[in-house]
Amino acid sequence: MPFLARLTTVLLTALLLTACAGRQPVEPVVIAPAAPQQLPGTAEDVLFTALGLVGTPYRYGGNTPDSGFDCSGLIGYVFRGAADLTLPRTTREMSTMRGAAVRRDALQAGDLLFFATSGGRRVSHAAIYVGNGRFVHAPSSGGTVRLDSLSNSYWQKNYLSAKRVLDSEQLARNP
Repeated sequence: MPFLARLTTVLLTALLLTACAGRQPVEPVVIAPAAPQQLPGTAEDVLFTALGLVGTPYRYGGNTPDSGFDCSGLIGYVFRGAADLTLPRTTREMSTMRGAAVRRDALQAGDLLFFATSGGRRVSHAAIYVGNGRFVHAPSSGGTVRLDSLSNSYWQKNYLSAKRVLDSEQLARNP
């Protein structure tokens, strides 16, 4: 079900439940996204697959939920399953593959984010942007796949670039 349809269903359900509450409801306050965005099917699949893996253990070299994930293994698994797209195995290879460079203020769900977490300006970490300034990644040994914010000072300092790998042709193939 598309994102806006889900949002509409949730809001309508909340309004119906309020109407059945038995007392005079207070004027409901609905907080909607500033710019609701209809996600293409493939981007939505990437988003939900990535979020569904939050909590999976980190494992260097891991690329399945059973074995755990490192950052590039997580990205490869998500895009292979949700978008039928095979990506390079390493973060450096991902950062140099074909794909449109994306400005930070133009990020969309499904874009790849690249960070220099080992110092310098060399890509050493990658993540999947999920919207609203948030991203899913497998950050470190002993941790788990998690959701983080680009507004965090650590990620701001180490952010390098972003790339869009879901093009209109791939989006059109997805039913």
